[in-house]
Amino acid sequence: MITVTRTTSDNPDFEKLVIELDAFLAILDGEDHAFYAQFNKSSALKNAIIVYENETAVGIGAYKEYDSETVEMKRMYTLPQFRGKGIASKILSDLELWATEENYKIAVLETGFMQKDAISLYQKLGYVITENYGQYIGVENSICMKKSL
Repeated sequence: MITVTRTTSDNPDFEKLVIELDAFLAILDGEDHAFYAQFNKSSALKNAIIVYENETAVGIGAYKEYDSETVEMKRMYTLPQFRGKGIASKILSDLELWATEENYKIAVLETGFMQKDAISLYQKLGYVITENYGQYIGVENSICMKKSL
């Protein structure tokens, strides 16, 4: 049985999956990992989602306010053995719903150009590649995306 829990980044299950996410990203990012890691601190995220299969945490995602109309999606991750089951789509859709409930109108996100599966997922869910924003301006390995909520 799949369940979705709204929580914060202080949740121990969220923190556990963040450790796995960071290890995964360290491999993908290689020498660029330290640069990206500084923008991906998970502490103090007040809008976090955990997906459970039975009672096992299998996926996470969160958002933070970027500006008064915009949220930035952060910390999207699904355990490898649970991929391909629609969990990431569920996480992102639920985050978007939560953001609209809080009156945000736009979602942005950044991912690495090596994360082809993530880019495909985001495009399938209506995100379009946009100019890099904020700290990602001029960063060649970053792909920034945007969606109207």
